[in-house]
Amino acid sequence: MNFIAKHAKIAVIIAVICGACSGSLSAMTAIPAIGIGFWRLTLVLPFFLIPVLVNPEKKALLKAVSKADLLWCCLSGLFLFIHYFSWFNAVKMTNVASAAVLASFHPLAVLLVTVLIMKQKVSWKSVAAIAIALCGGAVVMGFDLAALTSGQLAGNLLGLSAGIFMGLYFAVGGYVRKRVDGGIYILLVFSACWICFIAAAAGTGTPLLGYTFTDYLYVAMMAIICQMGAHAVFNICMGHVNSLYVSTWETADPVFCTLIAVVTLGQIPTVNEVVGCIIVVGALLFYNYLESKES
Repeated sequence: MNFIAKHAKIAVIIAVICGACSGSLSAMTAIPAIGIGFWRLTLVLPFFLIPVLVNPEKKALLKAVSKADLLWCCLSGLFLFIHYFSWFNAVKMTNVASAAVLASFHPLAVLLVTVLIMKQKVSWKSVAAIAIALCGGAVVMGFDLAALTSGQLAGNLLGLSAGIFMGLYFAVGGYVRKRVDGGIYILLVFSACWICFIAAAAGTGTPLLGYTFTDYLYVAMMAIICQMGAHAVFNICMGHVNSLYVSTWETADPVFCTLIAVVTLGQIPTVNEVVGCIIVVGALLFYNYLESKES
């Protein structure tokens, strides 16, 4: 832990890069989105379940979760399921660059929850920053005939959906985590999300077996690199660096996703993707700055 405390800032940067690998790895495997989500969570869940089973204190914390908070955790897991489903499909239907930029719109969902549900006031500058980011997203999506006929528009819309539901997942987490232990919360949310993938596989008849070794290897890499190397590291580092530092580097995720896609998939971003990425990242960085001042 002393090593992490000393090098937390570097660890955050590495975690962002690890998370950015998700787009390319998802695009490279032939396993459909539902299968990716099922196997990714199946491989990761034991790392959160075993500590609860062997630690009496953790067991007590799990039993202490109220029914209301348990329902909130299930709702959070549903939002995470929709995020994953949208994201894994998006990177198969459009450029990873476009999907990553549009998936970075989670602050928009948090903003809507803050204003419409929590009835909290938000500065006009924050609203303006999000509006500019939306304009950048429109540039990335590029509503042209080619996108409509190739299915790229559908992929872009799924990327935007991934961002919106990630924001809802963050919003619920920020509410529930005030009362529920972090490890317990992650276990409950990941379990609910895993059950959603099982139900989706059963309901759609999506096969979970029968793919190549390489396909399963890519999913295993996602579980280790993206789930553990990104999500787990973020949770650890949050105790040693401020949230603005983490959110600022997380905003750079589309840039890393694009660079990785260039190397692994040979996807060269278009002019509108580059321009839109600059607008979105710049606007969201400004939004993070404003939020930090208000906090």
